[in-house]
This record gives sequence, structure tokens and C-alpha cells, in this order.
Amino acid sequence: MSQAPHHIAIVMDGNGRWASKRFLPRVAGHKQGVASLSRCVKACLERGIAVLTVFAFSSENWNRPAEEVSGLMELLALSLSKEVPSLKANGVRLHFVGDRQRLSEKVQAGLAQAELATADNQRLVLNVCFNYGGRWDIAQAAQKLAASGQPITELSLDRAMALAHVPDPDLLIRTGGELRISNFLLWQAAYSELHFSDKLWPEFDEAALDEAIAVYRTRERRFGQTTAQVAGDGKSQNVKAA
Repeated sequence: MSQAPHHIAIVMDGNGRWASKRFLPRVAGHKQGVASLSRCVKACLERGIAVLTVFAFSSENWNRPAEEVSGLMELLALSLSKEVPSLKANGVRLHFVGDRQRLSEKVQAGLAQAELATADNQRLVLNVCFNYGGRWDIAQAAQKLAASGQPITELSLDRAMALAHVPDPDLLIRTGGELRISNFLLWQAAYSELHFSDKLWPEFDEAALDEAIAVYRTRERRFGQTTAQVAGDGKSQNVKAA
């Protein structure tokens, strides 16, 4: 049986469908999704989770209707101004992970200010993947190494990834009933335990999080070892040190 996860990653799927079921605009679903994220952050703090990484906006989401994309950008700016003081007070350190070049200067400045305001916090690291894609992450890491003349190895790539500041996720959750990871943490999720929930993200509550953690704790994490080896060691180790 595994210990509680150190790092949980979540594909927050189903905001638009939640809104459509209620005959609301899709942006209303994203607003409700922000409330669900706030609830999840609080639950992770209460359960002693050290790292939470969420997929907020993928590099493919630019292909959505312009009105929805614009609404998401406005929601991000509003959420930063509203939520950062509370996150700072509760010991949450914010990291925004992804390609910022396509974002407006205003949004980029807001992300940087939020990171700076929470830089000294240590209770929970909250990675918000915004304009992020797993393939982009691997490509940018390889480009970074090539530009500096470093050899491209598994270890050097790992250190050049956008999430190199935290251990790989132990548990990856996807809500919304879809059974795929959709270009999220392709490198980092190599040994993650996967949990798929039928709940739409705005409906994902503390009980659903506890269920995912309980299922995770029944898994045997071997990382290539045998069951006998894991039993002999007393526990299995994450492939990246904390």
C-alpha cells in the first residue's frame, strides 16, 4: 500500500459541459471551475499534500471560440487579483508553467506579480499550467540544452523541464469522464498513478479527492522493481527525488 501522494496533478475537465447542462455560457462553467480549484487547494492544505499541479489552459485551447478564450484570459486576471491574497496568507506558493510569449503583457505581468507575492511560502506549491503542453515542454527543454551546448540526456532533459522545481506527480487525476491525459505532463507522468473521475470539474469536491487518494493508496508502486523487491525495501521510491 502506498503512502499519501506527495504531488497530485489534475486535468480539470468538464467546465464547459457543466455550464451547457445548465443552459449557461461556457465561461460560467470556468468561473465555477475556479471556485472548485479554490476548494481543492484548501483540501490539499488540510491533507498535507505538498504539490498540486493543475491544467488550466492548454496550448490547444487557443483553437476554441474567440469569445471563450477572451473570457478565460479575463477570468485569469480577475482570479489573480481575488485569490492571490488568500493564497499568500495560507502559505501557497504559485508557479505558472507554460509558454508566456503568446499572452498579453498585462497577463504576463500579473503572473509574475503573483509568483513574486507568494515566493516565500512553503506549505503547498501550486503549479498552474497555462498555455502549456507536454510536447511543448519536452521541445523547450531540448532547445534550451542545445542552445547551451549541453548534451541531451534523460537527466539533463529532466532538469530542463518546466516542472523541474518539484518531484514528478505521484497521482494524476482527470475529471469529466474522459480517459486520456491530453498532452499533460507527458514526461513527468511516466510513473504516475492515473485516476479518472466521472465528475465534471465544478462538481469535484473533497469527497472525490479523498476517493482518488484512497484508490491511490491501494496501488503498489514498483518503478520497474518486483513486488518482492518493493516489500524488501519497505517502500518504493519516486524516480525523482523530492
